[in-house]
Amino acid sequence: MNNSGNYRKLFEIASQQGGYFTAKQAVEAGYSYRLHYYHSHRGNWRNVDRGVFRLVDFPNSPHEDLVRWSLWSRSRQDIPQAVFSHETALSLHEISEVMPGRIHATVSPGFRKRTAGCVIHKAILKPEEIEKREGFFVTTPIRTIIDVAEGNISPEQVEKAVRDAFNKGLIRMEDLSKINVSQEARQKIRAALENIKKNPFF
Repeated sequence: MNNSGNYRKLFEIASQQGGYFTAKQAVEAGYSYRLHYYHSHRGNWRNVDRGVFRLVDFPNSPHEDLVRWSLWSRSRQDIPQAVFSHETALSLHEISEVMPGRIHATVSPGFRKRTAGCVIHKAILKPEEIEKREGFFVTTPIRTIIDVAEGNISPEQVEKAVRDAFNKGLIRMEDLSKINVSQEARQKIRAALENIKKNPFF
């Protein structure tokens, strides 16, 4: 139904997104909309969400659930809007011991989609506060620490996140001392910095 050149184009797109791709991306690769049902019916593609497919034979990847949520958040221009943040970003950066029970993502204030499967936070993120991963975006370590310090995470876990990020070379202490946050978050971060200075190898 389609030549191998189209498949190579589609595979190249999907390989950067954990095997997932959108209907629009399939069209751009050379697959007309009438072929989408054909490939889904034949078992070549798995229809996982509205306008989102996955190559059936593509191997599993560690964060393919995040890729799927990223594609779910796409705008009418097919551009993903979600940036994974808060506890999810802590886990991705491997800082702190928080084990998120649900996926957390930050979107712009004008985002309108609704879901019960993901915790949605609304904020305007600066480009320098976002990192690109394979198939999705995540907040930087320093932005992640700011977000969780502003939330309900315990001071002990904030300290663990700061300590781990510092030990991994992901942040500099002087950067944290200059950030603009609420008084409550400032207290958590200041206490974390003071404890780390007292016990740098703890």
